This record gives sequence, structure tokens and C-alpha cells, in this order.
Amino acid sequence: MLIQFSVKNFRSIREEQCLSFAASSDKSHRDTHCISTEHSAVPDLLRSAVIYGPNACGKSNLIFALVTMQQMVLKSTRFLEDQYSDQFTPFLLDSESRNRPTEFEIILLINGIRYQYGFAYDAERILEEWLFVYRSNKPQKWFERRYDKKKNRDTWATFSTYFKGDKEVWKRTTRKQALYLTQASQSNSEQLLQLYNWFSQELIVLPAHSTINLFPTLIKLEDPNYKKLVLQLMNAADIHINDIKVEKKKGQQFEFRFETGKPPDVRSMEKELPEIQFCHSYENGDQGWFDRKYESFGTQRLLAYSGPLLDALSNGRLLVVDEFDTSLHPLLTRYVISLVHSIDIPNKGAQLWMTTHDTTLLDPDLLRRDQVWFMEKDKNQASQLYSLTEFRPRKNEALERGYLLGRYGALPYLSEFMF
Repeated sequence: MLIQFSVKNFRSIREEQCLSFAASSDKSHRDTHCISTEHSAVPDLLRSAVIYGPNACGKSNLIFALVTMQQMVLKSTRFLEDQYSDQFTPFLLDSESRNRPTEFEIILLINGIRYQYGFAYDAERILEEWLFVYRSNKPQKWFERRYDKKKNRDTWATFSTYFKGDKEVWKRTTRKQALYLTQASQSNSEQLLQLYNWFSQELIVLPAHSTINLFPTLIKLEDPNYKKLVLQLMNAADIHINDIKVEKKKGQQFEFRFETGKPPDVRSMEKELPEIQFCHSYENGDQGWFDRKYESFGTQRLLAYSGPLLDALSNGRLLVVDEFDTSLHPLLTRYVISLVHSIDIPNKGAQLWMTTHDTTLLDPDLLRRDQVWFMEKDKNQASQLYSLTEFRPRKNEALERGYLLGRYGALPYLSEFMF
């Protein structure tokens, strides 16, 4: 489960910004909106967090920072030079930041153990990397490395005695552009594999404005029980679908490859591609099957969300959705959030992180005050993230009205336009 994610000097983010899922002392909706951890340091974690802000304020960049961290953890040992350098996208609007490293840190709770992991890097190499593990309130420093510019080599702190395995071998084989976590995990470190697997298996990200990707849902529809849940979810949202079927038909799949200095390479291959159809009832009671092109974008988007959502609920994963409300009715968005909070649905610690412009969600009956976050840019065009709790709103305060009146900031500045 995610406790905290922080990022520094990444795209529009200059100074460190931190999103926390640690619940405040607020007792409202504690049974439904919080997860009890039995950890004294973080006794309760939030099941969801919602970020508001104007367009181009950095909400998507915060999610992209998490995705970049994920990609580096999973692939740093396989990156080519240009692939690695592409990961470095610092804040460019001042001369100092463009030459400073980017830094990520994440704090997770995995099987009752707290992990604090992070690293800093630039376009040339990994500059710092650290992992602290909390089996109790006292941290164990499993490993820490820092690049010594004068000596042109990494200096390593003494490995923790709690950290087992071929530590020195993994250290020697870790390249300057590779993460020690990646190298050790891919070299059979059973202890670090727990953390590595969180990035590979427990984090699901759905970016904004991407093509509607039904594949994660479609591949599981062959399971009758799973399809039953999907249909229940769709029809509970007042989308009248009797059945869904997926047929594999031969078709051409195109692959585009881009390399610097070369024209695009387009390859086609014949593959079995899934074709989806939806069953609806006619007025006389008969049923007919319709191609997906006849379904609304909202129906298709909810179907695309249903697979990752049910996966997150069933397996206790973190689902991150950018611009969650795209093509969805506000009541439908509320319904999906309520599923994450529902005590009637088996939930193994699933969490939802979403960005949205839907102000109707600013309802104390739906969200606690510590679940609401705002993002805006300062006078230097740097993104700033802050929580609603900083304003100490009253429990009966009209949050939506207050936000639209500018009480909490994070609104677009609209000036007069003369045509």
C-alpha cells in the first residue's frame, strides 16, 4: 500500500512535492475510507486521494513522475544510453534546476513492513540510491550509495546485517545508469523482490487522453465469474448490457519504431486480434449483438476501467487514473469511488489515486477532507501540491462552492479576451 510519494525537479515540478495517503486524525468515514495498518507510525491509510487543479498545472506530471520511477526500477539494467537520458526531464525554467538531479522517493507498506526507497539521477548516471526498511519504528539502512564526483565513483554505506544475499556481487555488477534495486532483484535477491514486485505487479496506471485500452479487461472475460462481475458493474451504472463476447479474428497489427536520425520504421504482422461485441435487448424482448463502434465512449471507458478496478479491488493494488471523469457522468464517477470505499465488497487494501475536474465530488459524504488535494503553478510556473486540510475547513463547509469561489486556489486565471 502507498503511504507517500515525493518528487523533486521533474518537468513542471521544481521543489519537492509530496502526496501522502496517511490518514489524519479526522474520524469521519474512518471505517469505510481508511485502511487500518496496525502500525503505530501510520495507523491508518486512505483508500483514495483526489487531486484538483487547472489544466497544465502539473497533475499529470506528478503521475508521470511515478510512472518514470516505475520504469526505471523495472528496466534500468536494460536501458541504452539514449533511453536512460530520456528519463531525465528536469524543470527547465531556471538555469539552476536544469543542472540539478531529479529525485524520487516512495514509502510503501508491503506485508506489514514499511519500505522507504528513493534515488536521484541526472542525464549521465544514478547519483544517489537508498533503502530503509522498518520492521519496527527503528529503520534498518539496507543499502545506500552516493556518487563521489571528485573520485568519479560510487561510495557505499555499510550494508545492513538484516539484508542478506550476494550484496557485494550485486554492487560490482551495478552499472552507473542502473539501480541497485533492479540489479539485485533481477539477480535473485528474495528480500528486494518484494519491493521490485510492487512496481511490476501492484501499480496500475491509466493515463489521460490515451486510446481506450480494453485489452486488460478483455483478456479476463473468458473467466465466467469475472465476466459476471464486469456485467454487474456495467449494469449497476445503468448501462444496459445483457452480455459481452470476445472473438479472436485474424488481422494486421502495425508496429512503429522511431530512432533518432532515421525515418520511422513501420512493420505489419498478422495476428489474432480480439473483437468485442455487446448484447442488447430489443423492444420486443429479443436480443441482438452490436459492434463496439455503436457503444458510447463512456460505456467503452467504463469497460476499460472495470478490468483494472476489479483487479485492484481483488488483489489490493494501487490504481492511478489521470482525468478519471473523462467521458463519465459525475454520478458514475461517484459510483466508482464508492466501490473503493464500500465495506460490502471484499477489498484487500486497494487504493485509488485520481485527478479530476469534477467539482461535484467535493462532497463530505463522499470524500474526507484529507483525501482532497490541489495543484497549481506559482509565479515561476513551478507546480505546487497541497492538501485541503491546510485550510482547516469546517466539517459542514460547502467545499465545492468554496473551491469555485477561489477559497483554496488551484483555479485557472481567466482574463478578458478581445476578438
